[in-house]
Amino acid sequence: METRIRRFKESDVYYPVEILKANGQYDYPAIEGPKAMKRVASCEAVVFLFAETEGETCGSVRAVYGGFRALIHLLSVHPDHQGRGIGSALVDAACAEPSRRGGPTVSATVNEQSFSFWEKMGFRRPKPFSCLKKI
Repeated sequence: METRIRRFKESDVYYPVEILKANGQYDYPAIEGPKAMKRVASCEAVVFLFAETEGETCGSVRAVYGGFRALIHLLSVHPDHQGRGIGSALVDAACAEPSRRGGPTVSATVNEQSFSFWEKMGFRRPKPFSCLKKI
């Protein structure tokens, strides 16, 4: 099966919600829901990509590059499509854009469960870590 990586379009807002829910990643609708996706996609610093297999949206990744460091915020591949290289293709595509703009590094927001995937992709655990405050 061929996987195609493409940019976000307005009609995409519901697919990622279903994928995030299927993966137990839909914790903050205010930043992960359809309204937020439209807002995020309108920002020039955002890299918002989707994976399609046989015309079906099966994964997405959101990253941002502000000229100093790129950060992948959210990667999600539908459980029915995991293990086929789709997540790797999305990460590679998300890393390519900041690299094209001169970005020297890419960080990713991950959890312990997904860390082994990120290590396989060449990411390493740095000493500093980020923390979150809900506002």
